[in-house]
Amino acid sequence: MLAFVRARLAHLLPVLFVVTCFSFLLTSFLPGDIALVMAGPNATPQSVAALREQLQLDQPLPVRYVDWLGRAVRGDLGRSPRSQQKVTDAIRERLPVSLELLVLAELIGLLVAVPVGVLSAHRAGGPLDQAASGAAFGILAIPGFVVAIVLIYVFAVQLNLVPATGYTPLLDDPLANLRSFFLPALTVGLGEAAAYTRLLRSDMIATLQEDYIAMARAKGLPTWHILLRHALKPSSFTLLTVLGINIGRLMGGALIVETIFALPGIGRLLVESIYARDLIVVQGVVAFVAVAFVLVNFGVDLLYGVLDPRIRHGRAVA
Repeated sequence: MLAFVRARLAHLLPVLFVVTCFSFLLTSFLPGDIALVMAGPNATPQSVAALREQLQLDQPLPVRYVDWLGRAVRGDLGRSPRSQQKVTDAIRERLPVSLELLVLAELIGLLVAVPVGVLSAHRAGGPLDQAASGAAFGILAIPGFVVAIVLIYVFAVQLNLVPATGYTPLLDDPLANLRSFFLPALTVGLGEAAAYTRLLRSDMIATLQEDYIAMARAKGLPTWHILLRHALKPSSFTLLTVLGINIGRLMGGALIVETIFALPGIGRLLVESIYARDLIVVQGVVAFVAVAFVLVNFGVDLLYGVLDPRIRHGRAVA
């Protein structure tokens, strides 16, 4: 297992280098004078020159990247020229909101997808399978913002069960916090559940055709034991892969949901920084999300080795 981890780390470091490099170059590829863009059209030449000096735009690009990377490794992603707040502090303030949305949405998706996917595969073509497939295709065909609007209309306007927008910190009022996250988590979780259900159903159907499943049935093992102990684990690789990708994506990618429901998460921070032309914050948030995405998928690679010993011994079958 240690050799497997070392091999994955050898691949991780170059990927992190490329990710951080492109995150840094994000602002350098913009047309025009970056300092002038950030300062705004009404800025004086003196303020533009001061901002250019602050951003070290007079230095060569490799020198700026090495300096930025050295500070980023120490946890310094720069400081916003507008608010004078450190980017790491802004991310630290918004991160709990995005993480809570991510965890709740993935819990909803998995709690729905795993039982429905397993039962649909067990009775493929039956009424439950047809109903689940139709519902999954319908949900996947509807844009997320439409699902959000429908849920707001049903649960907030008509039933008045939860607030339509707003955010209550978890430590201030746990119940109010869960109520404020119900609609955004359900909006994201429904889409996740639909995708996970389809993936798990397809892999489970293929797994249930394997010889060792027929042997387990011949031994008279209970159906639930075969489904959960023998079929679910080898059928979860695709689900685990997509789960890892979605966790990294949702870390900063729930822009529309956080904006619609007025959640002060990382996604909304990114949108606000783009509108405010605060490119230092945009650069830092993109770098943070990209590195988080890579690290989450690195963790998924390690889980592959735990779930299937053939992978860490280099004998995985295609």
